[in-house]
Amino acid sequence: QVQLVESGGGLVQAGGSLRLSCAASGRYFSTIVMNWYRQAPGKERELVAGITSGGRTNYADSVKGRFTISRDNAKNTIYLQMNSLKPEDTAVYSCNAYLRVDGTIGDYWGRGTQVTVAS
Repeated sequence: QVQLVESGGGLVQAGGSLRLSCAASGRYFSTIVMNWYRQAPGKERELVAGITSGGRTNYADSVKGRFTISRDNAKNTIYLQMNSLKPEDTAVYSCNAYLRVDGTIGDYWGRGTQVTVAS
């Protein structure tokens, strides 16, 4: 069974930094793309950043220049380095991955980790 487990959330003052981690475990053949999403109370879930197996990245306009997504293939882990945090970054951040499992492509989600930015 494939699992995604996030860590690294917490409370930080505006202007501060946090680094989120998402570790994939279980039996799967390969990673196609892994993403970070976030959802703030009363708002739609939005894609924050994504990284392909080849290392190509994309970011939401609201986080460009402040957030960096990276991956450690040896550890099956992706990271989201978040700098210059703003109160509007407060949300539950969830890891998402498209993985090739048993010849099919599956869509997997972690449970999420809370990020709170105090003004």
